[in-house]
Amino acid sequence: MNHSGNISQNIDQDTVLRARTMLLGSGRLGLPQEVEAYRVLAKVSPAAYLPKLVRALASYGYEVGRRRGPERELVLYAEAVDAARRIGADHPRRAVLLIGALRDYERTLFELGRRAEGRAVCEEVAEAGRIAFERGQVAYPAYGGDRLVVVLAEEGRHGEAADLRMRDAGAETEVSFWSAVARTAELEAAGRREEAVAVFTELVDDTRRETESDSTALAHLVWELVHRSRMLEAAGRHGEAGADRREALAVLDRLAESGEPRSWSNILSWWTTLYALSARAVEPPASPEAPAPAFGAHLHHWSRDTRKAYFDGIAALEAEAARLSAAGHPAELTAVHHRLTVRSALFHENRTHRIEEPLRPLFDEEVALARRAAEGLPRALTDRAMFLVAAKRYGQARADFAEAVDPLDGADWTPIVTPT
Repeated sequence: MNHSGNISQNIDQDTVLRARTMLLGSGRLGLPQEVEAYRVLAKVSPAAYLPKLVRALASYGYEVGRRRGPERELVLYAEAVDAARRIGADHPRRAVLLIGALRDYERTLFELGRRAEGRAVCEEVAEAGRIAFERGQVAYPAYGGDRLVVVLAEEGRHGEAADLRMRDAGAETEVSFWSAVARTAELEAAGRREEAVAVFTELVDDTRRETESDSTALAHLVWELVHRSRMLEAAGRHGEAGADRREALAVLDRLAESGEPRSWSNILSWWTTLYALSARAVEPPASPEAPAPAFGAHLHHWSRDTRKAYFDGIAALEAEAARLSAAGHPAELTAVHHRLTVRSALFHENRTHRIEEPLRPLFDEEVALARRAAEGLPRALTDRAMFLVAAKRYGQARADFAEAVDPLDGADWTPIVTPT
């Protein structure tokens, strides 16, 4: 949609005057009126009003999308992209406005299932960010490129995603949980296990230092140590994996005895992201024809269509679990129940202190299934222990994890009894 044109053909001075009067009036304009006024004025004063039009269209698109659906939303976002592209190249806000408009547009394309178009827009965003960095308009070279990495991961193009993640790492000034986990996830999926361990080790070391000064939660360190132990096991580094489990148990001892040294706000997303990443292998592999979540990235960064399909699948897994239970197929039931538990944990991540009610029965059932099947018990106990850390049931978490590491490490871990 293009609203540019010759003023003598498309607009008269009375229309311009009415638009200016609307904006200067004492009453607050609604978004439709504001957008219409900026459409008019952007034709006569593009440098001043195109940026305002882009911002107004973004707000109006969001409002329309909530009331009338993504198809109508998409039309307004397309107009915002067109307006942003017409902003002068030397305008200091052009890159930020263009990338913001493009991201609204691609997000809605994905919601409508138009992945090929959405991916092309993500590529444009990444290129716009690179150019803006060269012009000194944004602070780092990967500005705007994170969505492209997620889309590549969702389509199983992990090698490309890993290369982009590693390229972007050079712009970081400090260790970030989210970027480190995302890099780790793509490196592992691309078969680059040793690089993945090295990246995650940097995160673990940084978290350990932060716990020493009480600047991060001890729970973070437990979750990261347990996750790295799984990575080390997969890489054949069993002795180091055992050392991580012993260190995690020592931190759990401290938590069971005295809890966190200070109170923390909601940190469930740290646990759920690592938990889902640890279970990636039980989900169907991603491909361009059958996209899957970008495990390792927070679920809010997944494409809308992928996230919806993932959570819509919970009902089917519940039905399949019921069928397998009735049919007496314990091995298949255990696998399906594991997938159900992971998806449910992600779905309920925003419940903070109320997560026990929906999730505890699922974890308890998973442990019970593993005991009956006489296989997979260390993994089930470990998963429940990490959930219990998230639920602040530290004594119970310590007992579960102590039982889990005994068969893994050949050590005689005697659970302690701590009131919870």
